[in-house]
Amino acid sequence: MRGRSGGRAAGTNFVAREDRSGSAGRPGREGGAGSQAGGSGRDRSGSGHRRARNESAVDAARLVARDVLRAVRERDAYANLVLPALLRERKVSGRDAAFATELGYGACRSLGLLDAVIAAGAGRAVAEIDGPLLDVLRLGAYQMLRTRVGAHAAVDTSVDLVRAEFGSGKAGFVNAVLRRVAERTPEQWVSDLAPRDPLGRLAFEYAHPVWIAQSFADALGARAGELGDLLAADDERPAVHLVARPGEITAEELALVTGGEEGRWSPYAVYLDGGDPGKLEPVREGMAAVQDEGSQLVALSLTRAPLLGPDGGRWLDLCAGPGGKTALLGALADIDGFHVDAVEPAEHRAALVRTATTGQPVTVHVVDGRDSGLEPGYDRILVDAPCTGLGALRRRPEARWRRTPADVRDLTVLQRELLTAAWDLLRPGGVVVYSTCSPHLPETVAVVADLVRRTGAEQLDTRDLLPGVGDLGDGPAAQLWPHRHGTDAMFMAALRKPLPEM
Repeated sequence: MRGRSGGRAAGTNFVAREDRSGSAGRPGREGGAGSQAGGSGRDRSGSGHRRARNESAVDAARLVARDVLRAVRERDAYANLVLPALLRERKVSGRDAAFATELGYGACRSLGLLDAVIAAGAGRAVAEIDGPLLDVLRLGAYQMLRTRVGAHAAVDTSVDLVRAEFGSGKAGFVNAVLRRVAERTPEQWVSDLAPRDPLGRLAFEYAHPVWIAQSFADALGARAGELGDLLAADDERPAVHLVARPGEITAEELALVTGGEEGRWSPYAVYLDGGDPGKLEPVREGMAAVQDEGSQLVALSLTRAPLLGPDGGRWLDLCAGPGGKTALLGALADIDGFHVDAVEPAEHRAALVRTATTGQPVTVHVVDGRDSGLEPGYDRILVDAPCTGLGALRRRPEARWRRTPADVRDLTVLQRELLTAAWDLLRPGGVVVYSTCSPHLPETVAVVADLVRRTGAEQLDTRDLLPGVGDLGDGPAAQLWPHRHGTDAMFMAALRKPLPEM
């Protein structure tokens, strides 16, 4: 298990700044003598000013991380939307912002593992622990199991968080649970709690639901031995990738301006070590944007696919929102005098597409891609289909714990319908690229095989459309992987419509 340091041997005792648990054994009730009946969450004094004053003594980074966990738990919020807003609102920046990001995103990614350890330390299921206390327990356990924060600091600050909001009684419960967590090393917790089978153990150690780990192993096929490396890479916070808009700025120029590094695979990609990309001048001015390099390669594969007959310049993005791939296609189309139609059924997402493609030859249509009413005859069509997003779990910290196998069944119907609609809009000799941000076989090769069987589509070798990129699988589709390519796990398949027989 990764990330543990501090040199503390298993079983070493330590005491928080103020230990009021009364026992180092099995934790008692969350309340205790000083708790409010019914767990109202108010300070014993009943004063909101008292709580605000107490919380001001707790470091801002941990407060932000706790509130991210609370929003995810209480409102099913998305951590990657909540956290930046909180950082701006509370004016948290620099190292504190980086620490809050690590704690908030990391704890969301690790929920399954954290909850198993917390349940063992508390002697009860996490469902029996008050939600606000569980948020703090997750935050404290994450620091001990997955970061270099010392156990004393992790416990001490967690106790301070709870005491500031609820008083000493509930703080004693949190203190006792986290002291139990600290009695074992991360490796010992994995050994004690992980399933005995190899796949289950890897899934537990790297904080993935077993069904997702199994889907990755299935997609790896003969190279399923890489599963541990894949899960480890998927469990890391990803680097920030920028795209340099063609015709506006080159990747070389963008790297120089931002202090980043030019990408390995896309001629428009730049890697950043960290920071807030929204503050960068090229991003603010629309010359660049945040976009995973794998997503860039999907758009590029469409423009590189060989057509039968000339390219008439009618391109279509059938699943355009929120507009990243559309904007790259629009920039490339603008250079050649082509035009892109973009379809997005949700108005708020269509607005994002319009914003992303301002000044480009792009027309946004707020319609259902399965029944768009568009005139057939497109040369190139991108179907970046709605999917489970299993390939981008690094960027959506809580998503792995929300998705279920039932989601796959619902989505594959939609995916097949969208690909069929695209096929009907494609001219003979034209190409459609089908892509998903998921490697799950029912969403990828199964959808493509179904269209090929029904229509006689010619499946091109997509690997040829990604020059210089190796380890893309056995073909003809291409599969990117975090552990091999440093990108999201993007799948793409290029299909060409045969010309009519003479």
